[in-house]
Amino acid sequence: MLRIASYNLQKCVGVDLQRRPTRSMVVIRALKADVMVLQEADKRLPPRPAALPHDLVVKKGFRNIDFGQPKGSLGFHGNAMLVRPSVEVLETARLDLPGLEPRGAIRADLRTSIGDIRIIGVHLGLIRRYRLMQLKAVARAVRRLPQMPTLIAGDFNEWGSKAALDAVTPGFDFLATGHTFPAPRPIAGLDGFAYTKGIDVHDHGVLTRIPAHVASDHLPIWLELTHSS
Repeated sequence: MLRIASYNLQKCVGVDLQRRPTRSMVVIRALKADVMVLQEADKRLPPRPAALPHDLVVKKGFRNIDFGQPKGSLGFHGNAMLVRPSVEVLETARLDLPGLEPRGAIRADLRTSIGDIRIIGVHLGLIRRYRLMQLKAVARAVRRLPQMPTLIAGDFNEWGSKAALDAVTPGFDFLATGHTFPAPRPIAGLDGFAYTKGIDVHDHGVLTRIPAHVASDHLPIWLELTHSS
């Protein structure tokens, strides 16, 4: 079994407007994930320093995957991925995404306890037209790669049904992960997972325990999966 989680950190600023990286790490550790996909992991303005300090990541038993980000940043366009020592990184890439806002995605091919798996981290745009363009770009990039069970994880920014997103990502199934936004009283499932054949989802959920309801404006999501036969 492999446990993967996704969390929009909101730059470690909680709904109380306090920037507390240690509080964000409490939530991350509570997820007990082997692979942690993050959004808004860096501050917005250049040189985009990490909102979640590198030394805190290492101290709590994670390794930050290198996607060629600038020195001091945790990820690419705020997308980052943390792994436990047992996870081996085979290959990484980053992808610029179309749209009015600067957006990007990260990809890591990983060797794990359940076999090789490809994880793509995204934070899609606020306008649906561009969200669809961005997911199409991700799906095209995946089709050009050697076949491997693949999971897209992140903040899809989609307030309604995921049917439109599903339509532009043939080969992926979207998981109904529950409501994650706004964290104190969630009414929308902005955060999600989509996966290809070769993956069996054993269990999934939204982490609601304290201090997740205040550490960010999003609640984190998680799933446990195995390779299907």
